[in-house]
Amino acid sequence: MVEMSEVRSFLGCGTPSQWIDAALVNLPTLLIDHAHCEKKAASTALNLLFRYVDRRNLLSKLSQLAREELLHFEQVVELMESHGIRYDHMTPARYAMGLRKHIRHTEPEKLVDTLIIGAFIEARSCERFEALAPRLLENPETQHIGKYYQFLLKSESRHFEDYLTLAREYSPEPIDNRVNTFREIERELIESEDHEFRFHSGIPAKN
Repeated sequence: MVEMSEVRSFLGCGTPSQWIDAALVNLPTLLIDHAHCEKKAASTALNLLFRYVDRRNLLSKLSQLAREELLHFEQVVELMESHGIRYDHMTPARYAMGLRKHIRHTEPEKLVDTLIIGAFIEARSCERFEALAPRLLENPETQHIGKYYQFLLKSESRHFEDYLTLAREYSPEPIDNRVNTFREIERELIESEDHEFRFHSGIPAKN
C-alpha cells in the first residue's frame, strides 16, 4: 500500500482550509459530486480498456479499477440515501477539463498524459478523503461518512499508484517533466478561486 506521505508529496499543494470548511456545510453537494466522480472514474478506465486493447498490464489493472470505482459509486449512493439526499445531475467541475486540455495528441504521449492525469485525480481524491475524515468524525451525524472516507484511502492510493506505474511503463522516456507540468497545472486549479463547489474544486469564490 502507498503511504499517504507519498501521495501528499506527489501533489503540488494540500487542500486549502477554505475548501474543507465549505465541504462541511455543503455535504449534499459533496456527496452527489463524489458519486459522479466515482462513476466518471469507472468510465475513464473503461474507455482506456477499449482504446488500448494491446496493453496487457493496462487491461489487467484498469479492469479491476473500473470494478472498484463502480462499487464505490453504489456505496456513495447508498450513503446519500441514508441521509435523504437524492442523486441527481450536476454540472462538472472545471478540474478534470482543466487538466485534460493539456493532453498531447500523438501516441504514446496521449496515453501517458492521460495516465498521469489519472494519477493526479486519484491522489487528490485520496488527499481530500484524508483531510475530511477527521472533521467528519467529530460530528456524530457524519461519523459514518468519515469512517467511509477513511476506508476509501487504501483503494484510492492504490489507484494512484497503478496509474503512475502504467504511465512509466508506456512512456518511451522518463515522465518526470510531464508529472511536474501537470503538478503545477493541478496546483493552480486547487489554489485558485472556484465559483462552483465540487469535490475537486478550488477555493470557494467570495460573492
